[in-house]
Amino acid sequence: MRILYIDIDTLRPDHMGAYGYPRNTTPNMDVIAREGTRFDCMYTSDAPCLPSRAALISGMFGIHNGAVGHGGTAADRRLTGRSRDFMDQTDMNNFNRIFRRAGMHTVSISTFAERHSSYWYNAGFHEIYNQGSCGGESAESLTPIALDWLDRCGKKDNWYLHFHLWDPHTPYRAPESFGNPFENDPVPTFITEEILESHQHIASPHGAREIGMYTDVENPAWPRHPGSVRDMDGVRRFIDGYDCGIAWADRACGQIFDKLRELGIYEDTAVIITSDHGENMGELGLYAEHATADEPTCHIPMIIKWPGVEGGRVDKGLHYQLDLAPTLSELLNVSASPNWDGKSFASCITKNEGAGREALVLSQMAHVCQRSARFGDWLYVRTIHDGFHLFDKEMLFNVKDDPHELNDVKEQYPEICAKGAKILLDWHEEQMLVSDSPIDPMWTVMHEGGPYHTTGWKDAYVKRLYETGREEAAKKLAQKDYHTK
Repeated sequence: MRILYIDIDTLRPDHMGAYGYPRNTTPNMDVIAREGTRFDCMYTSDAPCLPSRAALISGMFGIHNGAVGHGGTAADRRLTGRSRDFMDQTDMNNFNRIFRRAGMHTVSISTFAERHSSYWYNAGFHEIYNQGSCGGESAESLTPIALDWLDRCGKKDNWYLHFHLWDPHTPYRAPESFGNPFENDPVPTFITEEILESHQHIASPHGAREIGMYTDVENPAWPRHPGSVRDMDGVRRFIDGYDCGIAWADRACGQIFDKLRELGIYEDTAVIITSDHGENMGELGLYAEHATADEPTCHIPMIIKWPGVEGGRVDKGLHYQLDLAPTLSELLNVSASPNWDGKSFASCITKNEGAGREALVLSQMAHVCQRSARFGDWLYVRTIHDGFHLFDKEMLFNVKDDPHELNDVKEQYPEICAKGAKILLDWHEEQMLVSDSPIDPMWTVMHEGGPYHTTGWKDAYVKRLYETGREEAAKKLAQKDYHTK
């Protein structure tokens, strides 16, 4: 058995051809979708980068593994504690070990562990190739490593190769030599001049006025990445930059797929394509960031081509990405960990049977402190710390009719809000009852001063809002008490 796992950071499914995007961003990955199963409602349980991968690798929600932020205590996975054996059970039962238990040689080409000082991510790999740029690299520096490994080892049986690309992640970094294949295409966006104008007046780190979080200064090293979006030409530059990053990553994937074909192993190799999180492209006033527990940030692609399984299938059930651990354990006929929070959806792949969940709970604690309930056509968002965006405590969106979250309809549907709030409350009680810790890490974040990307920035951002003519937003933010220590 050979398995290729492609992890493309910050990849929105609705910017892929396989998911209906009008631009030709992903022709190579689209082939895999036609030959495999496309999952339309796959979500990361915990966003963004570090929490998402902590959930996948541990097989546990962030409320259990503890790694929910980008700094402070909650950026580290919890110690196993008194029950820790000679070897840590969490590492011995992690996602990577599935393949070890199946008798496979495991290989990772990724800089993630070093970028976030999260070396638990490497547990279970026989070989690790760290290019050394801590996530600042582009595909052209990683693809040769993968091609070389395949030339040397690809024809061997029983391997798992994890290939991680960063190109769609901020800053958008496709090389200038790639040009812009989309420069003559229409800009597929919900942003109108009216919407863009409204975004010029709001408090929104990583918004239209300060894509650099709290600044609009551009870095000449990243010419595709704007410092702000002030007009519709800026909207084009912004979206073209993101789409070029996706297309550049897809080009790298095509080279890998061609190598599998050249080696005569393509048909027999399972291919999994996914991401850690998506990207807000103007939704909720955020640009080029993954800072919320909403649909654009938490909705991710999942495409699985499995040998011997008919292709062209589409699954519309609700799934967590951490459900992948029990799914692959079932497909590879190895034991699952009793500590995993996931639910296998192997039957979706092998039998084309539904195995979706009734509802999901999505979390974000690096930029904001939010939990959301995703159920039916609805997304109910509850905010504890708004990351200086001045979000309401509750928000409700019909993501089927309003995928870009333009209309908060909580006033029209109080009964739906109540249902969403109950989903969150029931989930929280269930998770805390089975947790090894009496502490919800969201409250660790709050008691350590709030989300990492807000710490110490409030006064400076209020000042910037005044200086940039957003006096009303500045006054509201200045008056807001975030109840952090």
